[in-house]
Amino acid sequence: MSTPDRKMLELLVCPLTKGPLDYDAQTQELISRQAKLAYPIRDGVPVLLIDEARVIEP
Repeated sequence: MSTPDRKMLELLVCPLTKGPLDYDAQTQELISRQAKLAYPIRDGVPVLLIDEARVIEP
């Protein structure tokens, strides 16, 4: 899989907290540390739906 565009990642925020997202290349997810959620990236497209997010442990 390819790495998402850096400029696009800078513009995206967590839909729950409106805070920053970190890209995890290993899991292909965008991580919201504030909300403790991981949003999947499917076919190169970030899925920023709270219902689709995975809860992550602190």
